[in-house]
Amino acid sequence: MKLSLFIIVTALLYSPALLANDPDPEIDHLLEAIGDSDCVFIRNGTRHDAEKAEEHLRMKYEHGRRYATSAEAFIDRLASKSSMTRKLYMMECPGAEAEPSGDWLMRRLETFRRGLT
Repeated sequence: MKLSLFIIVTALLYSPALLANDPDPEIDHLLEAIGDSDCVFIRNGTRHDAEKAEEHLRMKYEHGRRYATSAEAFIDRLASKSSMTRKLYMMECPGAEAEPSGDWLMRRLETFRRGLT
């Protein structure tokens, strides 16, 4: 009886449906996409390389994880603007004009979900 209960509980904890609702893999992908990009991250008027951008947003995510209940919430609440100044974060990529980081991240999320990473 105990073994059966253990198996059922384990199966539920690791079921694909529950894992699919975990925002962490999507958020991790977004953070890595920033760090791997050749873009400049503009935060409060200061330009930062992609690696520093990833570090900053990882720190915000670690401290504000409770606000990132989904990848969309992460983008909207943590990765789109400064929590201090409310200024939008911008991504400036080679050959493109600067754009709000939220727009850039949403495109990466849509591509990831379609399996086209």
